Amino acid sequence: MSKLTNKVAIVTGARRGMGRTHALELAKAGAKVVVSDISQEDCQKVVEEIEKEGGEALAIKCDVSKGEEVNKMVKKTIEKWGEINILVNNAGICQFKPFLELKEEDWDRTIDINLKGYFLVAQAVAREMVKRKSPKEGEPPTGQAGAIINIASIAMGQTGVGFPALTHYCASKGGIVAMTEAMALELAPHGIRVNAISPGAIETPMINPLKADPKTMEATLARVPMHRVGKPEEVSKVVLFLSSDDSSYMTGSTIVVDGGWLAA
Repeated sequence: MSKLTNKVAIVTGARRGMGRTHALELAKAGAKVVVSDISQEDCQKVVEEIEKEGGEALAIKCDVSKGEEVNKMVKKTIEKWGEINILVNNAGICQFKPFLELKEEDWDRTIDINLKGYFLVAQAVAREMVKRKSPKEGEPPTGQAGAIINIASIAMGQTGVGFPALTHYCASKGGIVAMTEAMALELAPHGIRVNAISPGAIETPMINPLKADPKTMEATLARVPMHRVGKPEEVSKVVLFLSSDDSSYMTGSTIVVDGGWLAA
């Protein structure tokens, strides 16, 4: 419960779904949490949940696809707590649409939020981590200067499993995994670890379109050896692991949390 005491974490897309759960679990582990999303009101509700449990949190409205807003979020965090130790890049959208019906604006919006947004936030946060936590000259990095966790998806490509009507989403999630590996190489010398988590079907608003059609939901569960949808908390536990010193020798990795979907 105290592994993250006094650590400062930013969670994007934290007003609901997995992001909200990540924020709550990080706070329970002792971290001070920035709850960020596009609705200040919704973020404040999550902050109030955290505060009721004795935690410390700050709500900051931010559209991750806009660099100016990202920089303001990071600045406010530094002004409040002086440093950033953990970033959970979670903000994202998922729009089901057949490839032949995809419009340019559909593609751009998905890539802007799901991929460009991850880049903008990670870069702004990493610059602060480097500024305050870089190893001294001649000393090897410990991997404890900071932890960046990028939430990808099993729809990341290179797995032998495709996802129809999600070309733009798959492109963004595959990009996240590739970006995670490249970031890990560049930031390791600064003591910053970068890892990704690829969830499968998780009980969040994103799977509501699947649940709306019983046959589609039944077919989805048939692909999962554990034959159930995952709970957000089951992903958050991996977030906690990657945020803590328990994973101090891990960087550039992608952990799949999917009930066995990709193994089937």
